[in-house]
Amino acid sequence: MSSTEIWSDADALADAIAQRIVARLAEVQRSGRTPSIVLTGGTIAIAAYERIQPGEVDWTDVDVYWGDERFVPAGHADRNDQQARDAFLSRLGVPGSRLHTMPASDEGFPSIGAAADAHASVLPDGPFDLVLLGVGPDGHIASLFPGFAQLHETERRVVGVEGSPKPPPERISLTLPAVNHARSVWLVVSGDGKAEAVARALGDGTLDDTPARGAHGTDETVWLLDQAAASHLP
Repeated sequence: MSSTEIWSDADALADAIAQRIVARLAEVQRSGRTPSIVLTGGTIAIAAYERIQPGEVDWTDVDVYWGDERFVPAGHADRNDQQARDAFLSRLGVPGSRLHTMPASDEGFPSIGAAADAHASVLPDGPFDLVLLGVGPDGHIASLFPGFAQLHETERRVVGVEGSPKPPPERISLTLPAVNHARSVWLVVSGDGKAEAVARALGDGTLDDTPARGAHGTDETVWLLDQAAASHLP
């Protein structure tokens, strides 16, 4: 099932995302399972994370993953995991054992491919409960960029990316097979700079020109937008 929901502005969207994350994780915990969430980076995601309050969620019992990571040293301000720690994970007391971070460039891996393979081994066998994805102005998700071969990966769940059009050039990313194995995929997008990409993804774009078009959850795919990001939709 795919749906699109639109809020008036970025603040309202960030509030809604934060509330939805808490509600979904609490729902999974009430069912007796440990929820798994895949985080994204980006301005609207960080704004949402900063609004998350403990609520009904036992944050010591949530497994946290990331959709992609910049292959820079651990603790670097550009890393998605560090930004998420700063925004909410440290504040809510999520233990380090629950944070399944992607490898850093200073951890001794001989290549970015080796680092990606190592991370694949820590992913769960079952589906993620929730994957959050931002969408770039070019339509990319995670570090899967238009025209890159990694878009067409069918077996590996994690890949190294070299020559990224956005700095830094080396990254690690989940693949579409990993993303699309999730129960729920939420694409969170804010701003008129993303409007054309959103329209292509939900219209007549292709996977190669708009990677976001290829992201789907097994139970639901939800586009969470502000008015600006939705401004080119019919």
